Amino acid sequence: MVRSAAASLDDVAAQAARAGTKAAGVVIDDAAVTPRYVVGFAAERELPIVGKIALGSLRNKLLFLLPGALALSAFAPWAITPLLMLGGAYLCYEGAEKVYEALFPHASHGDEEAQPAGTGHNPALEERRVAGAIKTDFILSAEIMAITLAALPEGSVWMKAAVLGIVGVGITVGVYGAVALIVKADDAGLALARSRAGAPFGNLIRGIGRFVVRGMPVLLKVLAVVGTAAMVWVGGGILMHGLEGYGLSAPAHAAHAAAESLGALLPSARGAIEWLVTAAASGLLGLLVGGVLIPVVSGVSGLLRRRGASAGKHPA
Repeated sequence: MVRSAAASLDDVAAQAARAGTKAAGVVIDDAAVTPRYVVGFAAERELPIVGKIALGSLRNKLLFLLPGALALSAFAPWAITPLLMLGGAYLCYEGAEKVYEALFPHASHGDEEAQPAGTGHNPALEERRVAGAIKTDFILSAEIMAITLAALPEGSVWMKAAVLGIVGVGITVGVYGAVALIVKADDAGLALARSRAGAPFGNLIRGIGRFVVRGMPVLLKVLAVVGTAAMVWVGGGILMHGLEGYGLSAPAHAAHAAAESLGALLPSARGAIEWLVTAAASGLLGLLVGGVLIPVVSGVSGLLRRRGASAGKHPA
């Protein structure tokens, strides 16, 4: 019995590890997106804000998304792929919108509100930022849980629940632990730069501190680019595999053929080349779909705003 339980635990852990790697792109995006929500607040508020968002993320995954995923698996498994593709389309739209914003700056649809750096504790703005971050996290967490569920083999509901729970908690701890380190890195660098340590290590410590302080803005920009790339790559890949499941396999076959052809040119790096080509093909599809969705979403949003304004002017 003990051996059976141990084997079951090992199986759960192995499935959680495999399923978690499938969601790596969304995890990267989640870690890249979150630091922007603490920008502008006093240093002592950064970790509490990250903690609030992390708790909201756990609530999203364990109280809402995990039971929902299990219900879908039990009663409407046919709905998993369409919902996964819907989430993939959302990721494509978000990523393409960020690319469009970078190329043609315009009024963003985001939840962030400007605040001068280090202006202290603004409880109302903090709550709005946290609520916006948790809302964004809900979409990304839904994708993580759906990808995890889709990667699981047939098994008992308890096995699926255990794997989903482990993946949800593990990813949340990993993502928000990394975010906490990122947002506090500049404070740690500043402390090192002001170190009064003497020779022989004082200059080295202060040099490392200055490097960290100067490098953090660059790191945040790199994270923003990586997060955007992850959005369109993951979203496009989800759509590509979903279409293949419905018999529209041309995009997936074209990507596979291109990956094999280019990989054959350099056999020593074949695996890496094939992965890069497949990711690039998924990203191109993601940008294409997201680009198509930008005017659609903009038009629908504008129509809803006009109807809301009209309803406000003419109350019943």
